[in-house]
Amino acid sequence: MEIIRTVSELQSALSKVRNLGGVGLVPTMGALHEGHMSLITRARKENATVVVSVFVNPTQFNNPSDLATYPRTEEADCRLLEAAGVDIAFIPTVEEMYPEEDCRVFNLGPVAEVMEGPMRPGHFNGVAQVVSKLFAFTNPTRAYFGEKDFQQIAVIRRMVELEGGFNNLEIVSCPIKRHEDGLAMSSRNVRLSAEQRSVAPCINLALKASLIKAAEGSLNETRQWVIDTINRYPFMEVEYYEIVDGITMQPVSNWDDTEYAVGCITAYCGEVRLIDNITYNPSSK
Repeated sequence: MEIIRTVSELQSALSKVRNLGGVGLVPTMGALHEGHMSLITRARKENATVVVSVFVNPTQFNNPSDLATYPRTEEADCRLLEAAGVDIAFIPTVEEMYPEEDCRVFNLGPVAEVMEGPMRPGHFNGVAQVVSKLFAFTNPTRAYFGEKDFQQIAVIRRMVELEGGFNNLEIVSCPIKRHEDGLAMSSRNVRLSAEQRSVAPCINLALKASLIKAAEGSLNETRQWVIDTINRYPFMEVEYYEIVDGITMQPVSNWDDTEYAVGCITAYCGEVRLIDNITYNPSSK
C-alpha cells in the first residue's frame, strides 16, 4: 500500500493504474472501524484500484470543539487499510487540501435545508467542498458512502449534479454496519463513557420497535413515540427525529405521502452526537 500525502503524487500514482480497471474511492475522516472496512471490502470487490482518503475536513465542522475532539488515529488506520488490501491511502494535510480558502458556495437546494442543514449551518457546503475536491483529484469510477449518513448521500448526489464533471461516477450507498447490540458504528463512539455506551443502543432499539408502531398508528404518533422513548433513557436527548421521503429528504406528515419513508434521527448521549436511521414501508399498511 502506498501512503500518499500530496495531490500531485496521488494523480501520478493513479495515472499508472487507471488502465487496469475501475478506481474505487472511499472518503473517510479516519478513526476507522468495521463500518469503514465494509465499504472498503465492497470497493475491493468492484474495482481494480482502491483509494481511501483519510482527512478530517475542517470546513464541515460548525462546532470548533467537535473538530478539536474528533479522534485521529493515523497509525492504526494505516494498519487496517493495508490489511484490507487498499492500494493507496491518501492522507493530506489541511494545507494540501486547501492551499487557499475555498469560497465556493453550492446551491444544494432542499435536500440540504432540512434536518442536519439548520442544525449544522455550513456543514453540507463543507462536505460538498471536500468531496468535490476528492472526486476531482481521483476521478473515481465509484465512490462509497455509508447509509448511516443518509442525508449526506443525497447531498453528495446533488453536488455531483451541480458540478457536471462527474457524469460517469457511480455513488454507491452501503448498509449501516452495527455493533452486536445494534448501535451504529461511528468514530464518535469511542468518546462515550462505559455507562453512556451501555445506553446508546436505545436509539436503534426504539427505531426498530417503531416499525410495529408504524403498522398500528399514524406517522406523527410514531415519530413522537420514538422521541419520547429515547428521551426517557439517562444521558439521552433527541435533537430531532424526522420521517422523510428517502429521495427528496423532505418531511412527510402521512404514510401515504411517500412510498419510501425513512426515519432520520440525531440524539445526544451525554455530549456525543449520534445519528441513525430506519426505513419504513408504508405501502404495506
